Amino acid sequence: MISILVYSEEEGHRSFDRLDRLPSLLADKRNWVWLDLEAATPQEAESLSRDFHFHPLAVEDCISETLLPKIDDYGDYIFLVLHGSRPITDRTFATAEMNFFLGPRYLVSYHDEPSRSISRAKERCLRTGPSITRGVDFLLHEILDGMVDNYFPVLDQFDSMIDRIEEEVFARPDRETLNKIFSLKKEIMHLRRVASPQREILNRLSRDPFPVISAKAAVYFRDVYDHLARITDLAESYRDMVTSALEAYLSVVSNRLNEIMKLLTVFTATLMPLTVITGIYGMNFVNIPELHTQYGYFIILAVMAMVSIGMLLFFRKKKWL
Repeated sequence: MISILVYSEEEGHRSFDRLDRLPSLLADKRNWVWLDLEAATPQEAESLSRDFHFHPLAVEDCISETLLPKIDDYGDYIFLVLHGSRPITDRTFATAEMNFFLGPRYLVSYHDEPSRSISRAKERCLRTGPSITRGVDFLLHEILDGMVDNYFPVLDQFDSMIDRIEEEVFARPDRETLNKIFSLKKEIMHLRRVASPQREILNRLSRDPFPVISAKAAVYFRDVYDHLARITDLAESYRDMVTSALEAYLSVVSNRLNEIMKLLTVFTATLMPLTVITGIYGMNFVNIPELHTQYGYFIILAVMAMVSIGMLLFFRKKKWL
């Protein structure tokens, strides 16, 4: 899907959906031009090379999937690869790749999936919002600010998942609990791998002297950098919390196993004297005086009961029970 938004002081905001208007719009130096390509066809993607003359390597990285965020400076424009977040479903954290070309008077956004931050920025532009009227660098800031803000609901989901796992660890830990811990740790590591490089990219946008980013806009990128720094710090703390939950799980399971082993040991120690008694009177000697006693059977049972009670009282006194 193609969307072209143009702003000029003379004509205000205009929108187009045909690429054949793009060369004339770019040629007019009074225009600020935003081209958004969503799930572009190969013919539509050719505009990157035909109308903007972007570097072939940048076009290739834009069209193909790039796993990690990056920023490339080509002098008269910069190329950005960033990743926006999607709500967690089935305990899985997923991202959507966003590609940007920022030039002196144009911004090109390229993405395969619908983007909430792109949609909000379009709505504001069509309502004569302040972003594109101040320049395409401010428009890029607004989009990136929306992308970063979308991470915070995801962090809230991670926080809730960690709380539920911690409750489960101390209440009823089982094999499924361990699987949840490892799965959550994997998703948090994914968050860290995405957020940390993006923080460095925003740091460069706010501090490096890019010709296409004005000094006024750089200050706003610094605010987005602060938000990303908070996200990476929270991701780091979440990793520590999940590690602590794993250690707690192992400790709880180990303590439960120790209790079971202690109980089995008590039973074994209690039955051992009884085994000795029954072993003695189970021998096949002819002369065992007690065998012919009238009440010998009941006496032995009473002795065995007294030994068992004595053993249990001894364990209780030692606080082994």
